[in-house]
Amino acid sequence: MNVLLDNLDLYGPFFLTTIELFLLAGVASLIFGTFLAMLRVSPVPVFRVVGTVYVTIVRNTPLTLVFAFLVFAYPLLEILQLSYFTAAVVSLTLYTSAFICEVVRSGINTVPVGQAEAARALGLNFTQVIGQIVLPQAVRSVVPPLMSTLIALLKNTTIAAGFSVAEAGAIRQYLSERGYNQLVGLLWVALGFIIVVTILSLLQRSLEKRWKVAR
Repeated sequence: MNVLLDNLDLYGPFFLTTIELFLLAGVASLIFGTFLAMLRVSPVPVFRVVGTVYVTIVRNTPLTLVFAFLVFAYPLLEILQLSYFTAAVVSLTLYTSAFICEVVRSGINTVPVGQAEAARALGLNFTQVIGQIVLPQAVRSVVPPLMSTLIALLKNTTIAAGFSVAEAGAIRQYLSERGYNQLVGLLWVALGFIIVVTILSLLQRSLEKRWKVAR
């Protein structure tokens, strides 16, 4: 307990940074991942190819390499300088979006084709069919895998510690410098993640229960 109480100045701000990374990258990933899913089911072949190529490349690229590109290689282009925190958010977003895309696409495939055809027969365009008819049903059917992807995102935020972002994954290094027991310190970090994951799991159950009734 002393390790935690004596280092609240680390655990508090660093876990807050972790939550900020998770929320920003989570929201951005949901938006971009859904956009990619729309590309992958688009009736336009070029859009489908773009979506497929992006997902295939990013899903098979280690997240550490994505971080390395944004932190070390991207600044050499001298386009727009990013802070370490912003680079971490962008890296997590680009990587997680590929997985969310596949989750959303799997949900889209569960929606009966007849509903989309009926909507088109009523005069709705592709965007309206996806946004008003297909996606609301698709998201309901993929809540568990979608939440699992977000939980994976939460744990992936610890990689940012290796790229100069002061978040929960960096606590061990600071404890080492202060001479505290690193193993005990890591146990408190693990407990913090367990608490956040538990909250996400409860949210998942709540959404599943609510939307199950709504059906």
